[in-house]
Amino acid sequence: MKTLLLPALLALASLCVQADPLISSWYTEESGSYARIYRNLVDESAGDAVTTWSRGQGNQTQPTYGGVHRIESSSDWIYIHTTGLASSHVMGPWYGDEAKTLPFPNFPSNQAVIYRIPRDPAIPANLTATSLGAVGYFVDGVAQFDGQDGFSYGSFRGEDASPGSGYWNRDAYVSEGVTFDNAQAHQAGGNHHYHVNPPALRHALGDSVDHDIATNTYAENFNGRHSPIIGWVADGYPIYGPYGYSDSEDPSSPIRRMISGYQLRTDLASGAARASYPAWAERFHGVGPALSGSQLGPNVNAEIDGETYSLGRYLEDHDYKGDLDMTLGEDFDLNEQNGRFCVTPEFPGGTWAYFTCIDPDGNPVFPYNIGPQFIGSPTGGTVNAVTEGTTVHFLGGPNMEDTIDAVRHSPDSDEIILTWSTVEGGTYQVESSADLQAWVEEGAAFSVDANQVTVTDARDPGGSFFYRLVRKSIADYDDTGF
Repeated sequence: MKTLLLPALLALASLCVQADPLISSWYTEESGSYARIYRNLVDESAGDAVTTWSRGQGNQTQPTYGGVHRIESSSDWIYIHTTGLASSHVMGPWYGDEAKTLPFPNFPSNQAVIYRIPRDPAIPANLTATSLGAVGYFVDGVAQFDGQDGFSYGSFRGEDASPGSGYWNRDAYVSEGVTFDNAQAHQAGGNHHYHVNPPALRHALGDSVDHDIATNTYAENFNGRHSPIIGWVADGYPIYGPYGYSDSEDPSSPIRRMISGYQLRTDLASGAARASYPAWAERFHGVGPALSGSQLGPNVNAEIDGETYSLGRYLEDHDYKGDLDMTLGEDFDLNEQNGRFCVTPEFPGGTWAYFTCIDPDGNPVFPYNIGPQFIGSPTGGTVNAVTEGTTVHFLGGPNMEDTIDAVRHSPDSDEIILTWSTVEGGTYQVESSADLQAWVEEGAAFSVDANQVTVTDARDPGGSFFYRLVRKSIADYDDTGF
């Protein structure tokens, strides 16, 4: 029986784990794969995902690579480079109505983002409000938006508008959730993003979510483990999935689902006028609690242009439980910003952290991922270029190094089966050598349409061999931002 020898560096690769979670927590396993979407239900049913597409502001006339494709750091910042397109799952399809007959107006597109996150987060004297657009990034390179959608009630028009009055701000999940795909994402223009719990990403990370491949649907299934980091916010603090230690200071305490600090207001019954603010909104907006004039909202369950303005439509339709004689850490887990100071597997000494909020069935719960304000100073954000010296920790996409995943000897033959992680669109040649000096081509060069290649080699028994994978070329791709 022959012996297979592999370079020692490959065996050591698994030991090269970054100590800093801000570097090591990014989802890069599929970095060498093209981003893919299902254009419609027919595509989804057939499993026919495409790598080029065009609709509205989302145009990919060439394939591009999904997610984070470069991670680098300085003493003060972590920089991620991402297309903004999910790498952890196939995106789409998207529709504008519950019946799924009206196509959503935009597909996503390569955003070519460089986003920096502070390595030394700080708690400010005065908290900063979140804003429209990305307030952070999830670890698969997709933008994190907060809970609003940019519309608010405009009394001057008697309906929601953009811009509206700014006093009654519409909840994106309630008003736009119908447009989310099964991964709970959609687009603003071509900018793909999550507002709420991202089940497809959590499934890829092993966080208590099952995926039914036949229906492309996700189901919550608690596995008893602490949630992983699923994203990072502009203030430098992590977002975890929904499960954490029941005692914020004790890693040996039972793990359970974190409970939101918000609930629907009980003082607004059907037909009631939206004429007052909850206490948190009074603090946040600096007006109220009684409202008047342009500050007033529509009555609860008002019918406007055939649409019901039900309770929960606006962020201000919720009370913070801490204002209702309930106790943080006893009656609920997460503070007004949707976080808590706690120990986690990645931070045994403790950190401020956000947690995504869900109900027992996995449905998103207000305020979803982040409250109306950041916990820390949001000094991070999008930059046009990296203008300081950095250390590069990861290169992905077309620049990803080919690595051996598995080596197996067939028990029924003298075949060696080798599996490499590769770059989709690459053309490769397998070569072998008995002495690392003379290399012999094994078969013809071949192109790959996935980010993994498996090669079977059969030769006479006996001897020892090295193998290597040589990338000869790469197909054209949308290289914006690479």
